[in-house]
Amino acid sequence: QVQLVESGGGLVQPGGSLRLSCSASGSIFFLNNINVMGWFRQAPGKELEFVAAVRRIGGRANYADSVKGRFTIFRDSTKITVYLQMNNLEPEDTAVYYCAGDRRSGLDIASMALAGLDYRGQGTQVTVSS
Repeated sequence: QVQLVESGGGLVQPGGSLRLSCSASGSIFFLNNINVMGWFRQAPGKELEFVAAVRRIGGRANYADSVKGRFTIFRDSTKITVYLQMNNLEPEDTAVYYCAGDRRSGLDIASMALAGLDYRGQGTQVTVSS
């Protein structure tokens, strides 16, 4: 159906920036029916948490309070690649970042568990350390 592949993770110093990418591939039918895409993360020893999401129609985005003002989520014109621009990174942002997508319209992705979404990537590691 649909595969999501993340890239762009790595090691960065506190205060630095990274841009994560999530490319979707697969059946055109299913790709065109993804209504929302977003990012989750899991830090060592902590639960998985929502980071940001963007809707296909209108491009409305929402963010976790912990990343507001520092992270920006956006999609390219084809709407099958979603990015997470992360600025002013903090050690607390160290985590494995997962891309996710879902076909359901009106879904509040922030309230969902990653496992409950239609599509999920394998994750990319982000480490913020001096």
